[in-house]
Amino acid sequence: MLERYFKYPRVLHRLRGGGLGDELDCIATYLFENGYRHASAKIYLGRLGRFGGVVSRAKPITQVLIDGFVAGCPTKTSRVAARTAIALARRIVPHRFEIRHREPDPHEPLLTGYSSYLREVRGLAVKTREGQVLAARRLLAWWDRYHASEPLSAMTGIHVLALTGHLMGLSSMDNTRAATGSYMRRFLRFLHWANLNDLDLARSVPRTPCYRLAHLPRQLGWEDSGRRSTPSTLRPQPAAAIRPSSCCWPRPASAARNFAHSFSTIFAG
Repeated sequence: MLERYFKYPRVLHRLRGGGLGDELDCIATYLFENGYRHASAKIYLGRLGRFGGVVSRAKPITQVLIDGFVAGCPTKTSRVAARTAIALARRIVPHRFEIRHREPDPHEPLLTGYSSYLREVRGLAVKTREGQVLAARRLLAWWDRYHASEPLSAMTGIHVLALTGHLMGLSSMDNTRAATGSYMRRFLRFLHWANLNDLDLARSVPRTPCYRLAHLPRQLGWEDSGRRSTPSTLRPQPAAAIRPSSCCWPRPASAARNFAHSFSTIFAG
């Protein structure tokens, strides 16, 4: 399956010769079957190919090895990208990674039900569901942090506004904030649909403008207009002031007379 994304034999040999060489074909198949874009899949496979150069085929991949590889990335963006690619590989081929001992998530049944709702009721693809479940997980983490002693049925519009301010503050891009608001509305509708909250809290999530000129005000104040209307400017202008100039197109009547004169001249000659 790697041949779908890479065509040079030297590149294929390098990818398959690393510590993840046997698993990269499985990862490539997963990316293709789940609708990942061709360019995105190549980026993921390239990052995992570089990570495969520091791991062993015979030993499981430990967290210490992952942290060392990520720390060697030169920039913050590359470190985040490396962790994202490794997390994807851990989800697809978990047998290659060391088993992590972590406490069970109390919201896991709720998130599993939400993922099933997105798949069966909303009909969303795997990649889209992952982003929406992640937003729901962040929403629940905020609720556990500030209202751990209260159930989700106690959530009100005031809580939603505070939650929106927190999640919107995590991003500086208008498109990302708009997507976050959309994901919040969908999860809050799910809570209402599943009878976990009596209120339709999706209406409390404010709309985030994401068009190019969204930073401009919709209207200017009187003091910001830069021009004050005076009686002279409000006075009607005389007819001579609005008479069409000579550079305008001729009037229909003049055009008709000119055409008739030209027509008669041609046939008279």
